[in-house]
Amino acid sequence: MTLRDYIINDINPLSVTDNISDAQQLFSQLTYSHIPVKKDKVFIGSISETDAHCFEADKTLESYLYSLEGFFVRPETAWLDVLEAFARNDTNIMPVLDQNAAYMGYYELHDIIALFNETPFFAEAGAVLLIEKGLNDYSFSQISQIVESNNARLYGAFISKVENDMVQITIKIGQSGLNEIIQTFRRYGYNIVSGHHEDILLENLKERSDYLKKYLNL
Repeated sequence: MTLRDYIINDINPLSVTDNISDAQQLFSQLTYSHIPVKKDKVFIGSISETDAHCFEADKTLESYLYSLEGFFVRPETAWLDVLEAFARNDTNIMPVLDQNAAYMGYYELHDIIALFNETPFFAEAGAVLLIEKGLNDYSFSQISQIVESNNARLYGAFISKVENDMVQITIKIGQSGLNEIIQTFRRYGYNIVSGHHEDILLENLKERSDYLKKYLNL
């Protein structure tokens, strides 16, 4: 199934000649954050639920064209870019336009997230590690090499935080050889921000062993 198959057409866009009260009534029946708006059969933007409830009910949408939000995607837009568009515009409905800017329908956020959950990053059994290194020092090729050189599978990796010239990278890997992978990352200068429970257990045992040595040397 392609992303195009997720285009929904069960809501007719509002017209600029419709009253704000029409938009308010539609929002009361739906759980969407926005509703597409057309003028002369051409998509011109979406009105938000927040704005609709702030405007005068007896005026038409044409009186508030300045408030319409113009976000949209194309049917060939990759699903990850579609997901980014949802996040960037703080919406749960995404209009889809063809190359001639004709309105085709919309995507629903829940459907796109469901696609994301079906990827191996989430669907496959494995462990998630959060690693950290200098912004100019890390490389995804090196991360892949570290994981695969320890005979493990890399299901995905993405930058989850950048702050003070440090970058944090979330990676999903297979369950085999996790301790070896973590130790290899450390040898290559990566900080392990969070790891799996076995690694934490080993760290606790090491700390207790060091404490016992200090105690015996007193």
